[in-house]
Amino acid sequence: MSLFISNAHASAAGAAPAGGGYEMLIMLAIFGLVFYFLIYRPQAKRVKEHKSLMSSMAKGDEVLSQGGLVGKIVKIAEDKDFIVIALNDQTEVTVQKSAISAVLPKGTMKSL
Repeated sequence: MSLFISNAHASAAGAAPAGGGYEMLIMLAIFGLVFYFLIYRPQAKRVKEHKSLMSSMAKGDEVLSQGGLVGKIVKIAEDKDFIVIALNDQTEVTVQKSAISAVLPKGTMKSL
């Protein structure tokens, strides 16, 4: 067994490094591109869409929260980033603007 190990070390010690390390740079560039196109770019797009959704909300819009609550916006507090959602005629809930996941089409609450 030691006969094979010593031969492997002897042959590796005498060989010159091939390519001068360019393979490593190319591999890092490929990993960087994969990271950018598969992870960073889609996440940045989702964040941009969510920010535009939060800025476009207005009183009277029907919204869906991340917790699954469907309601109509009654009041928007601009300074604190909170909104009041009316779930029905008697129940109102205060949530953060960032907790809204979608603005629903008009009349969605009546169809539920």
